[in-house]
Amino acid sequence: MLTIGNMQWPDFPLVLSPMDDITDKPFRSLCRHLGADVTVTEFIAAEALVRDAEKSLRKLLFDEETRPVGIQIFGANEEELLRCVDIVKEHHPDFIDINWGCPVRKVAGRGAGSGMLLTPDKLVAITAALVRRAEPYPLTVKTRLGYDANNKPICELAERLQDIGIAALAIHGRTKTQMYTGQADWTLIGRVKENPRMRIPVFGNGDITHPSEPAEMQRRYGVDGVLIGRAAIGNPWIFEQSRAVLNGHKPRTIMVSERCEVCKRHLQEAIHFKGERVAVLEMRKHYSGYFRALHNFKPFRQQLVTLTTADEVMQLLDSIALHYEEHSSIV
Repeated sequence: MLTIGNMQWPDFPLVLSPMDDITDKPFRSLCRHLGADVTVTEFIAAEALVRDAEKSLRKLLFDEETRPVGIQIFGANEEELLRCVDIVKEHHPDFIDINWGCPVRKVAGRGAGSGMLLTPDKLVAITAALVRRAEPYPLTVKTRLGYDANNKPICELAERLQDIGIAALAIHGRTKTQMYTGQADWTLIGRVKENPRMRIPVFGNGDITHPSEPAEMQRRYGVDGVLIGRAAIGNPWIFEQSRAVLNGHKPRTIMVSERCEVCKRHLQEAIHFKGERVAVLEMRKHYSGYFRALHNFKPFRQQLVTLTTADEVMQLLDSIALHYEEHSSIV
């Protein structure tokens, strides 16, 4: 078992990485059901949460059966972040995560997310205050290698964050300026993990796209677990398939009929949580993942992203399952 604060997690946890407008309550529940060991909410702006913004408050919600779950927050103002932690504690997550890694302009440009990597002393000071305020809940950090190619302080920063009391560290193998382009560099993540002074768990993140890769990252870089993000969109099976490889087994094949049924369940849970109109629109970003690599799927996809009612989508998903069953297609 892996100890994080006062929590016991499975050895080498597979974590659903927080993604804005993706890792909502319905999707986290689905991924947890299909093998994710831990999930984290979409990141929540401290500024919005302290002023009771409805959308931000809804991001705090989770089901008891999906534990362990972390609530991720971001911001640049220490007082707002501290007040945000107070609100988060009222919802009793298993841990609180601070995002020092988001590279998008509207976040980093205001000094939050990976923008804070330009001022590491301030980053550490704020994190230390948040660790104290979060008690008795463990505080974890998700960050990047550094701000740009000439500024990658992650090895020193990891030690400093450990020394002020964070419970675990997740590192995305890119800089802020890389955004999500290029290839993630895990060598510095491995160097952090190899540091004999590091006692807290270190998780790797970036470019996990295939079920064989978590086991490979464990072998090559010694990380304590991995975060899986974009590869899980429309493909929540990646967690159970990755666990199979870690256990020395061949991942099972996912039939098209199962993909359709899980997609329908995803839509139903999204409707229950957000209402039909919003759910139907937001599900469109998941269809490419659910049906990746299917031959001649483009006409079906064009219909899926234009239908406006749940009944129409459900009927089309049934038709897709029947069509590919008749053609003996699997993925």
